[in-house]
Amino acid sequence: METMTLTRAKLCAWLVGTAAALSADAAFAMTLAEDADTVCKGLVGGTDTVKIDSATLQTSSQLAVAERGPTPSGRITPANPRFCKVLAHIDPTDSKAPPIKFQVNLPVEWNGRSLQYGGGGFNGVLITGLALPPAYPFDKPSPLARGFVTYGTDSGHESKPGEPPQLFALNDEAFENFAHRAYKKVRDATAALMQRAYGKKPEKMYFMGSSEGGREGLTMAQRYPDDFDGIFARVPVINWVGLQHAGTRSGLVTMGEGWINPAQVKLVADAVRVACDKADGSDDALVQDPVTCKAAFKVETLRCAAGKSGDQCLTDEQIKAINTLHATYKFPFSLANGLDDYPGWGVSGEDTPAIGPTGGWVAWWLGTAPPAQPPAPNNGIAWIYGAGGIQYVFARDPKLDVTTYKPEEHKARLLEVSSLMDSTDPDLSRFRARGGRLIMLEHMADYAQSPYAGIRYFESVERKMGKAETAEFARLYTAPGVDHVGSGAPANVDMLSVLLDWVEQGKAPGDLEVAEQKLEAPSFAVTRALPLCRWPAWPHYKSGPVTAASSFTCAP
Repeated sequence: METMTLTRAKLCAWLVGTAAALSADAAFAMTLAEDADTVCKGLVGGTDTVKIDSATLQTSSQLAVAERGPTPSGRITPANPRFCKVLAHIDPTDSKAPPIKFQVNLPVEWNGRSLQYGGGGFNGVLITGLALPPAYPFDKPSPLARGFVTYGTDSGHESKPGEPPQLFALNDEAFENFAHRAYKKVRDATAALMQRAYGKKPEKMYFMGSSEGGREGLTMAQRYPDDFDGIFARVPVINWVGLQHAGTRSGLVTMGEGWINPAQVKLVADAVRVACDKADGSDDALVQDPVTCKAAFKVETLRCAAGKSGDQCLTDEQIKAINTLHATYKFPFSLANGLDDYPGWGVSGEDTPAIGPTGGWVAWWLGTAPPAQPPAPNNGIAWIYGAGGIQYVFARDPKLDVTTYKPEEHKARLLEVSSLMDSTDPDLSRFRARGGRLIMLEHMADYAQSPYAGIRYFESVERKMGKAETAEFARLYTAPGVDHVGSGAPANVDMLSVLLDWVEQGKAPGDLEVAEQKLEAPSFAVTRALPLCRWPAWPHYKSGPVTAASSFTCAP
């Protein structure tokens, strides 16, 4: 799979006529294997804007699995080889804006490639490039262990405990860095560092991101089409302005009598499974075709009888709230690329357990208490993100009463933010022309963002560029039953290898396979697997155990 000659990055080339640009004290040649620590430390220094703050050689490390973590893969610390850990920053133009911090990991043995990791949420946390990439199988060697230079950034601001995650958006430069400039600047700085470090440019550059990081990946393909050879965008928050408004709207309808308790969440989830689970021919407690199910399922069947209430039925206010979640959000004017709405959420996975950002309705929509102003920690994440976004990003009034907010009163700002943040441009002709390859993956039980936004975007690319032309460089896959971060159903697939095969071997991917794995090292045994079908196909049951991918076939 990795046919490119593995360059033994003795990092001696770091210092051949190049290290002087970083440190006047390091102008000598050294083989890393002989004096690696000295060579690595010699990188410290910088240019007018890019500063290398520290560079330290790290010894090889072993695989570790934590008892708890924010996501399934977040519990895993992969084994990594010896590498030089570089911490750096890029100074802002505006003295009031924060710097862009980033980390680069330079392996002793380099394969000539690099992988940039995307961020998440409102960022503000340094992405180290040391974790598993999005959707990555738990038992695979990390990209760094495979010889990739890996790197990531905080996107140009640092979130602090007790502060709203959107506070940085009050500064124009910080927000523009978050939108797109930080990832470009860090990419270019890292490319220059690799040139200095190894004495040659990277042969191939890749980007992998999930959620906000998925949006970043699409942003790179749209704004900077010459920068990456392969991009993987999982559950990308594409129509960002639409998402913040739709998430806020869904919170507002649960402020009073519309709030739904956990027992009622299970009531809805059970009803969805009863209505749709067997539609694919199997009884596996998984809705394989959520698109058809959304059209077929009617929440009104759960309405309480007159004068009744309780955990086994829903009131009119609660039914209205659910229908609001499922419905399209409409703007009174058009945003970037002509979009004036945000697609509603789908069905299935409503009761996926809430553990941090993992989960269904309780994690993302409802929380464990009705929405508060300002948002409280026990509220749904969508309310915390959306209401804060309204206050700090759109209205730029931290004291705004969100219930009084009207988009039309802030039209100019919405248009400005949309032009910066909404990765909805369907014209990927330049990315295609330079040989770029794009893979998108939507999780169909995602309540952090609507999977239908990504599906709609991919279809807009097909309309703009033609289906046959789009198939030459782009793929969209849909995983039924999976929540935003990879729980609820089989979700793990080695998209990095898929991208490598496509970019470097010309092997275009067809239908793939996703696995659900035990978080038990070192085997990380597969408990069940499913086909990962290219849109618009879904897994259909043939025969055999429902835990085996071979028991299903992909078909519309």
